[in-house]
Amino acid sequence: MSGSSGTGSGGGAARDRIGYITRVQSFSACHRLHSIQLSDEENKQIFGKCNNPNGHGHNYKVEVTVRGKIDSVTGMVMNLTDIKRHIEEVIMVPLDHKNLDKDVPYFATVVSTTENLAVYIWDNMAKVLPPDTLYEIKIHETDKNVIVYRGE
Repeated sequence: MSGSSGTGSGGGAARDRIGYITRVQSFSACHRLHSIQLSDEENKQIFGKCNNPNGHGHNYKVEVTVRGKIDSVTGMVMNLTDIKRHIEEVIMVPLDHKNLDKDVPYFATVVSTTENLAVYIWDNMAKVLPPDTLYEIKIHETDKNVIVYRGE
């Protein structure tokens, strides 16, 4: 029996198909974990060696995931060329080979943790992507430390 319930793989399915695209980008930056709301002693106690006055660096790997309807004409959720351009503008230009605390105004008053870096990237990607398409920012700070932020 041929099914026309919209659940098959045929092109005539009535329901929208939702896809997720993830683009991975790496960048290098340094920072110092230090809160202006804490004393020097409290900062040393909380952040340990990451509070080194000279900072330390990471080779971050960022995964930007967008979500949306798979277009019936193009077969795409979004053109990867557009995603690459937005990542260049939002991540690479302001963050790559930078001192996050000194070169990125946002971090003048916000502790440059990877959690806050994910929020920064989310907020700025959300400004340039089509509305409601940004799904997730995932940052690999190290091989063992991964942060996920979904705008919540």
